[in-house]
Amino acid sequence: MLIGVPKEIKNHEYRVGVTPDGTRALTAAGHQVLIQHRAGESVGFPDTRYQAAGAQIVTTPGEIYACDMVIKVKELQRSEFALQRSGQILYCYQHFAPDPALLDAALNSGVTGIAYETVTAADGSLPLLTPMSQIAGRLAPQVGAWALQMANGGSGVLLGGVPGVLPARVLIIGGGIVGSSAARIALGMGAEVTLLDRSAAKLAHLEEVFGAQLKTAVSNATTIERLIADADLVIGAVLLPGKLAPKLIRKADLKNMQPGSVIVDVAIDQGGICETSRPTSHTEPLYIDSGIVHYCVPNMPSAVARTATLALTQATLPLALEIANKGLARAIADNPGLQAGVQTLNGKVTHAGLAQDTGRPYATLESVLK
Repeated sequence: MLIGVPKEIKNHEYRVGVTPDGTRALTAAGHQVLIQHRAGESVGFPDTRYQAAGAQIVTTPGEIYACDMVIKVKELQRSEFALQRSGQILYCYQHFAPDPALLDAALNSGVTGIAYETVTAADGSLPLLTPMSQIAGRLAPQVGAWALQMANGGSGVLLGGVPGVLPARVLIIGGGIVGSSAARIALGMGAEVTLLDRSAAKLAHLEEVFGAQLKTAVSNATTIERLIADADLVIGAVLLPGKLAPKLIRKADLKNMQPGSVIVDVAIDQGGICETSRPTSHTEPLYIDSGIVHYCVPNMPSAVARTATLALTQATLPLALEIANKGLARAIADNPGLQAGVQTLNGKVTHAGLAQDTGRPYATLESVLK
């Protein structure tokens, strides 16, 4: 199979879809790999390392998108929409639900969109999303602490406090990978941390992990309204795989929050949990709405792109090899978890949750393949 790896063009996106080690594995399996010039340079992988691993270096995106399978990190940007084509496999984070134009481009092109964020493991976990969720969760208290600084419009509260002064109150909404990772770091920074989730069993597990220092409560609208009023930092960590994030904080709720408090909406790549959340960038990560500082960067892990690239590609490479070695149809037939990752195929939406949220007709994968 001819495989292309482009240079990412999203704002401050430094990650790369395949490392030199991954390239070596693909070429050793008999595949041809094209790497766009300087695609991995920012994270310590110059073109010479890819060439030593058997890749061919090309200069233009058009050469990459002429390949049978394109392996990248983030969803296509507007300038890349016209490059995708029917029969091509696009293997990356897709995040179609909050971006109708992106979904339309995929459907009109007929591309096979395999989304990292909905590929599942046998136990129901999300192995290609987990490493980035861990990183985003660990980053969230750090960027929240920075946003709380008064120069950024924050209230001037130090997350860990000092002797004689109480620490910041951190509220985490969602107890999955992002939420538990955020709790670990926020507690380590000395904050007072409360975590909400709808699952009592999950909360019980987290209490066993973190002990009495982590406060927990079952999540509902009343509890959220009450606790955000006292929080210095709110971290949105809710995930519904492939679907839009639920709007759990209304604009009207912000008036009850302390001026200068911060919302870090990690769920922004699926639309965010707050009505006032909108995507920002690493160049301009913050904005203030109703006196509340918002941090809504959809590619948070790129802030630590070296670590993120290594963590991501360790997870994505085995499936890339499976697809390349077997071909799409057989790989899908042999791997139910991969089936869950196919969100678009031949101009059809093949993910039920995505179809529901976007009002598009749903077609089963089996029917489209036939």
